[in-house]
Amino acid sequence: MDGPRMFRVVGQTDEARSIRTVSLDGPLDGTPGQFVMVWVPGVDEFPMSLSSIGARPAITYDIIGDGTRALAALSAGSFLGIRGPYGRGFSIVGERLLVVAGGTGMACLAPFVEMAAGQGFEVDVVLGARDKSKMFFEDRASEAGATVHPCTDDGSWGKRALATELAAELMQEKSFDAMYSCGPEKMLIGLVRLAQEHRTEMQASLERIMKCGIGICDSCAIDGKHVCRDGPVFALSDLVSFKNLGVTKRDLCGRKVPV
Repeated sequence: MDGPRMFRVVGQTDEARSIRTVSLDGPLDGTPGQFVMVWVPGVDEFPMSLSSIGARPAITYDIIGDGTRALAALSAGSFLGIRGPYGRGFSIVGERLLVVAGGTGMACLAPFVEMAAGQGFEVDVVLGARDKSKMFFEDRASEAGATVHPCTDDGSWGKRALATELAAELMQEKSFDAMYSCGPEKMLIGLVRLAQEHRTEMQASLERIMKCGIGICDSCAIDGKHVCRDGPVFALSDLVSFKNLGVTKRDLCGRKVPV
């Protein structure tokens, strides 16, 4: 296992309520959908998706625990350790693509949207959030050339609907070659059913606790696979075989707990 490379923090940007992007001095190459292990010196190491790749890499995160609070406290000029990128990313299938993001899922999907739209593929993005204050990267997706369909649970921005509901409506209106998603596992279960119903290819990024990032610690295991090594992006054939998707996961102590 390689040690972390140290990157200098360029700055931090507030994207939405409690959601920030930390930009690094790079470069850091990778495939959209891959993740890195982020080490905040003296605090902790944890997995994060890359929300920007290349000369100015970035990580977009929700401030929800000790690690992300320490990450949010870093100012420009501070140093951050990065291992990776690791895992399997997204790949383009077909020409008409539907991207469905829930929660902070758009963080890992944004580079894919930019890549696909930039190559001339037709990209529709369902961008779901609890309310307007948690909505982010809508403009970024639009500027990349995607058609964005925002929705919120309370109707405070875009359509009042769950991301799965809006995705179902779009799939009734037009045909897509493939669906791409990242978000809560309960949402992913609904999208898997939609993909099967419409006979559409699907790739989804799973979020699980990871301690090593290379398939040794077993904390991210799901039905015989490791999210860090075999994923985090899985195809529909894997997703339909996961009996524990949206049901159980492992906590920090390795115990199975409800999702």
